[in-house]
Amino acid sequence: MTTKSVVRRKLQLAFGSAVLALLVVGAICYRSMVESSESDQWVRHTEQVLEKLQDLLAAMQTAESNARGYLLTGDQSFLEVYRASAAKTRKDQSILRSLTADNAGQQERLDALATLVMRKFKFAETVLSLRHTNGLQAAAAAIQEGSGKQIMDDFQGLMGQMQDEELRLLKLREADAKRRLTQTKTVLILGTILGLLITSVAGLSIQRDNSESKDSGAKYRGLLEAAPDAMVVVNQGGEIVLLNVQTEKQFGYSRDELLGVKVKNIIPKGFAERLTADGTRTAAEALAQQIGTGIELIARRKNGTEFPIEIMLSPLESAEGILVTAAIRDISVRKAAEKHLAQMEGRYRGLLEAAPDAMVVVNQAGEIVLLNVRAEKEFGYSRDELLGQQVKNLIPQGFAERLISDGTRTAAEALAQQIGTGIELIGRRKNGTQFPIELMLSPLESAEGILVTAAIRDISVRKEAEKHLARMEGRYRGLLEAAPDAMVVVNPGGEIVLLNVQAEKQFGYSRDELVGQKVKNIIPEGFAERLVADALRSAEDALAQQIGTGIELIARRKNGSNFPIELMLSPLESAEGILVTAAIRDITTRKKAEANLLDKVGELNRSNEELGQFAYIASHDLQEPLRMVASYTQLLSRRYKGKLDADADEFIAFAVDGASRMQRLIQDLLTYSRVGTKGQDLLDVSSEGALQQALINLRSAIEDSGALVTHDPLPAVLADDMQLVQLFQNLVGNAIKYQSSGIPKVHISAARNGANKWVFSVKDNGLGIDPQYFEKIFGMFQRLHKREEFAGTGIGLAICKKIVERHGGSISVQSEPGHGSTFQFALAGGEQKS
Repeated sequence: MTTKSVVRRKLQLAFGSAVLALLVVGAICYRSMVESSESDQWVRHTEQVLEKLQDLLAAMQTAESNARGYLLTGDQSFLEVYRASAAKTRKDQSILRSLTADNAGQQERLDALATLVMRKFKFAETVLSLRHTNGLQAAAAAIQEGSGKQIMDDFQGLMGQMQDEELRLLKLREADAKRRLTQTKTVLILGTILGLLITSVAGLSIQRDNSESKDSGAKYRGLLEAAPDAMVVVNQGGEIVLLNVQTEKQFGYSRDELLGVKVKNIIPKGFAERLTADGTRTAAEALAQQIGTGIELIARRKNGTEFPIEIMLSPLESAEGILVTAAIRDISVRKAAEKHLAQMEGRYRGLLEAAPDAMVVVNQAGEIVLLNVRAEKEFGYSRDELLGQQVKNLIPQGFAERLISDGTRTAAEALAQQIGTGIELIGRRKNGTQFPIELMLSPLESAEGILVTAAIRDISVRKEAEKHLARMEGRYRGLLEAAPDAMVVVNPGGEIVLLNVQAEKQFGYSRDELVGQKVKNIIPEGFAERLVADALRSAEDALAQQIGTGIELIARRKNGSNFPIELMLSPLESAEGILVTAAIRDITTRKKAEANLLDKVGELNRSNEELGQFAYIASHDLQEPLRMVASYTQLLSRRYKGKLDADADEFIAFAVDGASRMQRLIQDLLTYSRVGTKGQDLLDVSSEGALQQALINLRSAIEDSGALVTHDPLPAVLADDMQLVQLFQNLVGNAIKYQSSGIPKVHISAARNGANKWVFSVKDNGLGIDPQYFEKIFGMFQRLHKREEFAGTGIGLAICKKIVERHGGSISVQSEPGHGSTFQFALAGGEQKS
């Protein structure tokens, strides 16, 4: 009755504690979920502000673009869209003011933004009125002389500040939401585990209490008989009170002959003495020192023979006090193996341990006599567990059978057929799991005869890779064939392993003629070289530098004709290592278009002032929709990066890069078209002041590169101040950019040439230029380096040439590859200041 009462109380206490723990956890989790929900709401709020900022920017850009459309064409439909966009900007401002009511800084920026919007539309109305009353020429002149562009630039700058502030808040709020969610999960998991632990401990305690009431002999009989070793239970007097069948067999006694007999009869020395109390320790302390330790002793059978044993001791509670359970293992085989091992170890231990694979040495009976640490790790056994065991325990089928003699061959002949051959079999670890292996066998002479040394390699990764490659080929075949461009897959050896129909058509080969061939057969130069390791980078690093970059090269068809191509590379994992997938696009048409564009640029150089005005307005209208595309793609990149698949991230990155490059190109074309059209009159200006302004504009590039820019005292010259700044900025910027290594050094000087001419020199320590390209570099879209090496549009030096020629001078360069460059241009001197 008392026992049941105790059990009941323990049960009640356990479940009460578990329920209390779960209630506490539930309360904490509820609070955490409320806080997490609030954090999520702030994240969505910030995203809503960012979207509304983009809407306001888009409305402003649409209004400006349609106003210019009306200016150019006089079409009333443009004017209607302009009016609607103007109304939408007012609505968007009102929504933004409501959304950012909690942010004083954003409210101040909205006040400044409202002023800019009012000024912008007031200026637009003035220009539209001029177009209606006085025509296009009057409106164009008002645009160039007015402040519309400056207002729009200020507006976009202020919008950028507001977006940056919201992105900063978004990052903080996302981190806070993630932290609160993690805290909730952690508390929930720990609380659940705590409740389960309390319940489990109580259950185990109850089970133990119930078990103690049962007969101890009946309880342990099944356990003892199931043990693989001999098992004896000894009381505090050193008498055997329980044993199993293995003990009878091992020692040659019957059960009745051992029960009640002193354990010293079968283990004469070392066992009973280790468990006896003395003046410094109790019997319990003596036992505690031996628990869990493998003790090697000598045992004696009934017939008087002795043999080595290993004992593992553990305590056993009973009504009589603490009993001792001893697991007794006959280690005669192991000792014999250790003796043999000691003889062989001196010769072979170093060789086995130096091997990168698992190594086992097997005798003619199929028993393991030697192994290395790798074998222990590979199969999960200790050395003692494997020595003397059958190799079939590790490799169940195929190994031992290959070495057995039959009616047609001896064991030596059986072994000889396997030597040097990689045999694929299945290995089995201690935990029962199986894995694929490859064996390499070799003979080893010993006193016992011919032993077999087996190098065992885990080929799980290789097998998985082979399966992956088979799946990959089936999976990617459809993708390759669906691609609009030629597609080839190249292995690390530069050989083509996969291609599509477009590649066959483009190069004039059949599939069988290309598979297995070197990629150099169709792309002679530049492709394979870009992927080769050198002293400074690995093959992986070489590939990484090309990924996602459009590389322009020359390809060769089967008939020997060459044609220009653009490559886009991406990595592809396979059993052979990293393969390279190349999308190959024929850009013959594009190259012809670029040539035509150069012709058009030549016509632009010969245009009159009216064409220059039109080019200004048209180029500005090209920028407006492009700004919208760039803004939205940048927002997509920031907001969804890492949340979509890898292809989506890559495509968005391409769009962002393309829009940025197009913006730079249009800006440079616009700058080029302005030179010599309607600029300022040539006046006395300080060339040193113009240089200082150019260096301010280049401050970021100078700081990032650590460039050292110096100059001599510079004179006053007769020039257009803004264009002189542009001239210095382009030349110094190129000097900083075109560097291979080291700190860029640039020096600007001027020397008098004739009565009223000054020759300016911009000298650098950069890459240098081959003399054959001296004239070419001043042309439109002329580049000496690939876009992936140095960013740019190829228009900068053409702008410099046009500026200098407008001032009645000329520009030239002196350079050698690897020894820097010196650009020189001449300008008329200004009046000397007293």
